[in-house]
Amino acid sequence: MSVGSAALPFKISALIFLQDAQGRQLLIRRTKAPNKGCWSPVGGKLEMAQGESPFECAIREVNEETGLVITESDLHLFGMVSERGYEGAGHWLMFLFTCRKNIPALPAEISEGRFEFFTREAINGIEIPETDRTLLWPVWDKHRTSFLAYRAECHPSKALRVTEEESHLRPNLD
Repeated sequence: MSVGSAALPFKISALIFLQDAQGRQLLIRRTKAPNKGCWSPVGGKLEMAQGESPFECAIREVNEETGLVITESDLHLFGMVSERGYEGAGHWLMFLFTCRKNIPALPAEISEGRFEFFTREAINGIEIPETDRTLLWPVWDKHRTSFLAYRAECHPSKALRVTEEESHLRPNLD
């Protein structure tokens, strides 16, 4: 690790992939950084001072952002991603979850953005962060019923470098 990257802040977050009964993904068009102006899955930062776990964070964020009440058994942890130097502003450790409980309706707009449902194919044509396009959605496509841990070097001035740290493939349960 370079000396410059060590001084950046480190944040831990959970991203939750929610679907409606038709299998469309719920995304939020973010009004705040990171990823301002882009469509992203529901999620947010862990409340580390309270000792919040990634599962607790996912449950809280889903409820705060969408109003949907879920429990640990509604969640499947399918990925753990470490991004160094994201947008040149910080390091992220992200826990990726699929939610087994369908969201029944489009949530109301919140201060963080507005929601829309998208088919997986439509997501390829909307404004999403480039790292989501190259790293996040391909992981969802392949590992949403399994598990993957990887590390990504995301420094803006360097080529993206990805290292797979652990992978367990299971048959697609869709």
